[in-house]
Amino acid sequence: MAKKIKTIVKIQIPGAQANPAPPVGPALGQHGLNIAEFCQKFNERTKDRPGELTPVEVTIYEDRTYSFATKTSPASELLKKAAKIEKGSGDILKKKVGKVTKAQVREIAQKKMPDLNAKNLAGAMKIIEGTARQMGLEITD
Repeated sequence: MAKKIKTIVKIQIPGAQANPAPPVGPALGQHGLNIAEFCQKFNERTKDRPGELTPVEVTIYEDRTYSFATKTSPASELLKKAAKIEKGSGDILKKKVGKVTKAQVREIAQKKMPDLNAKNLAGAMKIIEGTARQMGLEITD
């Protein structure tokens, strides 16, 4: 018989840097999870991408057990890294903050493909290009 799901918690944690402090502790502690154990497992699973913002979906069951799935970093984080900028533009119409190449967009689209709602790489690239434009980035060839 399948376990009954109590809740699903979604949080973003820097890779290999989970600790019991907020946001991890309060988000999971209220459901009676062993936070230290979760942090240890998360850090072990994300040790190949230290410091990279990693969305994680924790499924908590009624018997206080849990499972979790890590996702790829948000497109905006990957674009910021590619364009070597701190943050997106506050005024995207007037102020461009950086440039990304089509090759960088393709690379990010390939990395994000499992989490995107796209049928193929061209569709995934369009999604990433849209995010880039919303951040005030120019896309060059």
